[in-house]
Amino acid sequence: MLDVGCSDGLIGFDALEKIASGMVILSDISQDLLEYVQSLARDMGLLDRCQFVRAPAEDLSPLDNASVDVVALRSVLIYVSAKQQSFREFYRVLKPSGRLSILEPINRFGTDLFDQPQRFAGYDVTPVIDIAQKIKAVYRQLQPVDSDPMLNFDERNLITYVEQAGFGEIHLELQVDIVPPEDNDWHAFIGTAGNPNIPTIEEAMQWVLRLDEMERFIACLRPLVGSRQGIHRRAVAYLWAVK
Repeated sequence: MLDVGCSDGLIGFDALEKIASGMVILSDISQDLLEYVQSLARDMGLLDRCQFVRAPAEDLSPLDNASVDVVALRSVLIYVSAKQQSFREFYRVLKPSGRLSILEPINRFGTDLFDQPQRFAGYDVTPVIDIAQKIKAVYRQLQPVDSDPMLNFDERNLITYVEQAGFGEIHLELQVDIVPPEDNDWHAFIGTAGNPNIPTIEEAMQWVLRLDEMERFIACLRPLVGSRQGIHRRAVAYLWAVK
């Protein structure tokens, strides 16, 4: 099995626990992470069943054609610009009848940065909509919806990528949740970034708001967060395919 973008090796190590024999190739673009998972494999006594390859998802050239039985990845493609090329690489390294397994968040569904102008992070901020737009502009500039890898695709695009790569059997399940916020901690809310590539809400406010604007915005939003008067939208696509 090839674990693409292995990070801390969760998928690969879990697979090794479930099967009595077989090898896992752990690949990532970070040499530091590969060295870390190698040390974990050593500690778990799994080193002889692991290989470690430094490679991006869109260029798996260290691996031969038709050399693996399974390609698995979780929340990797949201960091990859060349998604179609990645699927071509998955197809190339898989053996005939090999399987592809993917989980990806569909971040376009969950964001209100590009529609619902009256909402900010799921909360209705109509009284301060002008201020909210200033903060949203920070995120729109950093992550344009049409070009940023985290936002520029949905489940339909995933199906297209897989079909164009050559896979003949494709399955996709979309899980959508629209629920109240789980937490009402204000400081956690403003101190958390939506993903590693963007600032926290507190940082974004400090970048673009005057003091009086910040005070108005907080006066509107903080009670809504405290009483969980918002909507959290999230979607995840589970895709598997056979070569």
